[in-house]
Amino acid sequence: MASLRAFLRAFLKNRTTRSLQKLEAVSVVLKPSDWLVIGFFGVLMAFSTASMLASISLALAVEVPARGGTYTEGLAESPRFINPLLAISDTDRDLTVLVFSGLLRAKQDGSLAPDLAESYTISDDQLTYTFTLNDRARFHDGTPVTAEDVAFTVEAAGNPNIKSPRRADWEGVSITVVNPKTISFTLKSPYAPFLENMTLGILPKHIWKNVTPEEFPFSTINANPIGSGPYKVTDLKRNSSGIPTEYRFTGVSEGTRIPYIQQFIFKIYANGDDLKNALNKGEVDGAHSILTTNLVGAHAINEAVLGRVFSVFFNQSQNKIFAETAVRKALNRAVDKDALVSTVLRGHGSVIDGPLPPDSIGNIVKDQRSSDARVAEAQAILGKAGWKAGEDGIFTKTVGSGKKKEVQRLSFSLSTSNVPELKRTAELVAEDWKKIGAEVELKFFDQNDLNVGVIRPRKYDALLFGLVVGRDLDLFAFWHSSQRNDPGLNIALYANVEADKKLTALRTLADPSLRLERARSIAKDITNDTAAVFLYTPYFVYVTPKNLGGMTLGTIANPSDRFNTADSWYLKTERIWPIFRK
Repeated sequence: MASLRAFLRAFLKNRTTRSLQKLEAVSVVLKPSDWLVIGFFGVLMAFSTASMLASISLALAVEVPARGGTYTEGLAESPRFINPLLAISDTDRDLTVLVFSGLLRAKQDGSLAPDLAESYTISDDQLTYTFTLNDRARFHDGTPVTAEDVAFTVEAAGNPNIKSPRRADWEGVSITVVNPKTISFTLKSPYAPFLENMTLGILPKHIWKNVTPEEFPFSTINANPIGSGPYKVTDLKRNSSGIPTEYRFTGVSEGTRIPYIQQFIFKIYANGDDLKNALNKGEVDGAHSILTTNLVGAHAINEAVLGRVFSVFFNQSQNKIFAETAVRKALNRAVDKDALVSTVLRGHGSVIDGPLPPDSIGNIVKDQRSSDARVAEAQAILGKAGWKAGEDGIFTKTVGSGKKKEVQRLSFSLSTSNVPELKRTAELVAEDWKKIGAEVELKFFDQNDLNVGVIRPRKYDALLFGLVVGRDLDLFAFWHSSQRNDPGLNIALYANVEADKKLTALRTLADPSLRLERARSIAKDITNDTAAVFLYTPYFVYVTPKNLGGMTLGTIANPSDRFNTADSWYLKTERIWPIFRK
């Protein structure tokens, strides 16, 4: 072994010596100019190699969202309650969904995914829902979200003194705090859409526990809230009257959802015209529910079906003529619904013939009948049922006999909100009805007066109104006979024993595809009964900057649903190798 090591040392020494000798010989032969040339080509080779490696790196890298940037959006209404229990306006809900998180959240396709909850289970009898909170769930002040916060929020929502619009969601629900990270809800009977309730934003108990139910709507916390959503309020500007004019939100750095866009700024304007002007001037980057004609600058215009069904509902308890199917069918046949979409919605909507919104944009075939044809068909329906035109052109019908003989007149009032879109819709509908021989009186109300003085006590002949059909397609509150009186929402006063059975059964179906199939079947029955004159579903129109990425409009029940995935939106990008991509 020793002799082998000696041989190797001698061999390497000789090889090294000879190499150095050759290098020395070359260095003696080469001139300084030769070394300059060699250096130039060496640098060139190094640069070429680096460029090649950079090109390969660029080709292999992928573009991904990067954190940073500011997105400014304009709103045409000032918020009152940034509070998931009190939010009533679109602006309230817009800001609330960014600041607060629920146990679950809705995705673009309408399905539900965990948010503050890490996981959940449903008992075999479909009565008990148990949720385990995510360890990363934090309020904006750094306090962990616990089961006590969830229980406090749900109990407050169900408190009649707080008067939350979410109160009905929690009636008859028992709450059990299993431990700080686990909570369960038990129902009296199976209700498949119950999971939708889990999107309710959670309030921090340690901040709200000393606020009495009567003080809830008046608390200053509603303007400067603490939530657990992807954004927190960091600045608020008010005008001289104390009305908010600008909100600044900053993305959180810890929690269950960390957003890409660093800041959201909301600027508040007096009306839609001022908002559109601000968009054209570049004061804001985006806005929704504005007319897209004559927009200045480069914008992306996004549209989605909005889950709002606008219809005329008849109150046959107040006006007996609506109890007659022929009258309802004639009134339905007379309306030019395509004209409503083109005139009132400027083409941003779909005609409907039932209580469900269309599945997608533009899937309703236009009515090719002329105005004269619609009038003739409607009058034929009335004539077949015994109605005749009087000397003044108004249709009448004689019913009963003897002392009970009575002449009915096709005369009624149509009530609605005094917002421009609904006023114009009512005017156009009334014009169509007058053409067939109906006498129509229009009544317009402020929204609060309409709700309190007209809808709740059911004091209307005919009512033009919009119903919000949620992602769960639960039609029970709108069409079950048990909901005909306030606080029920069956404003058509519809009663059908078979429909009641189907509506009740629909609530127990957990399979989404089966629920959709059954909901469509019920909708067809309601349509065949001409329970209302179904007019249109508007599209949700959202104007955004072209460089906004990650924003996809899916199922939209309310405009605020656009923010359900706001943490995935981005304005900046970077390129990284796939192995470093999460």
